[in-house]
Amino acid sequence: MKATIIAVVLAVLALASPAAASSGAGYSHTCVVQGGSLWCWGGNASGQLGDGTTTSRTTPARVGDVTTWAAIDAGTSYTCGTRTDGTLWCWGANTRGQLGDGTTTKKLSPVRVGDATTWATVSAGDAHTCATRTDGTLWCWGFNRLGQLGTDPSTVYTATAPRQVGTATTWANVSAGFGHTCATRTDHTLWCWGDNGDGQLGLGTRLASTAPAQVGTGTGWAAVTAGYAFNCATQTSGTLWCWGDNGYGQLGTGTTYQTAPVQVGTGTTWTRADAGFNTVCGSRSDGSLWCWGNNSQGQIGDGTTVNRGVPTRVGTATTWTNDHVTGYHTCSVRTDASLWCWGNNANGQLGDGSTTARLVPGQVAF
Repeated sequence: MKATIIAVVLAVLALASPAAASSGAGYSHTCVVQGGSLWCWGGNASGQLGDGTTTSRTTPARVGDVTTWAAIDAGTSYTCGTRTDGTLWCWGANTRGQLGDGTTTKKLSPVRVGDATTWATVSAGDAHTCATRTDGTLWCWGFNRLGQLGTDPSTVYTATAPRQVGTATTWANVSAGFGHTCATRTDHTLWCWGDNGDGQLGLGTRLASTAPAQVGTGTGWAAVTAGYAFNCATQTSGTLWCWGDNGYGQLGTGTTYQTAPVQVGTGTTWTRADAGFNTVCGSRSDGSLWCWGNNSQGQIGDGTTVNRGVPTRVGTATTWTNDHVTGYHTCSVRTDASLWCWGNNANGQLGDGSTTARLVPGQVAF
């Protein structure tokens, strides 16, 4: 997901080994699941680090003593994660009910979302959250001013607890943007809903939809990632497609904004993409990592702060995995299980003990 200038990126990554890290990046904080334990660092004004305080951290700090964390995703100023027992937990900012605990009070430590033990994936946006369950149902909660929960905002403006989106039981992957949401189903169809002022629903128009609307008629979609007012999605063929706002070149097509999916180049080796705010990073099957779009904080990792309208390779390494998250800072895991971060560091979100921005990847020490 994302935020206005405070939007969020979403990222749900699982973890590799005790020496490795997979991550979730918010506007000013980072969290990783490592060997089942949870570590967070960066800005903490809303309690998004989950350590019971509002103290910012410039190096990784362990969150509690639980060793059963499975996956993590960071919203603008809050965080959600699943555990191996199928429970879902959120913490941090909660002014719009995005934590799903039935309140609008911020939480400084993880609080459980309902009593279900069947949560599969979670995506944290700017002020709304969506998650899938193992039965294929989809649930959303939080802010709904633009219909991003899949419900008419005139009937539900804010939801402080999970609400099921329709009755379908075939949802596979979901991604929460700033004021919109997109998701794929098990039949590889793609669906979006919510705000559409920049064509981010991919419907060929700029008309909003408060209920899931199918993007085209294709059945080859593998996964989707939602940015601030745009999206990117991979297909089972290995191609990559983006649409919506393109003010920073975040579509990677060198064109203006698009109201329907447009292919990024001609490559057929894309394995995953992650959209955060107005920047995208994508990995290929050869282990290379590519980023494009807004680069004002060096989040593209090419040693500059020049925006890029087409995919730009991050160094020469061929050991990047699919575990990467993008925002005003970017973090990615390599095949040796090491975690690397770069970009904005005003709140210590790069985890290197400083608040100095980094224009190229730097390893995070645990």
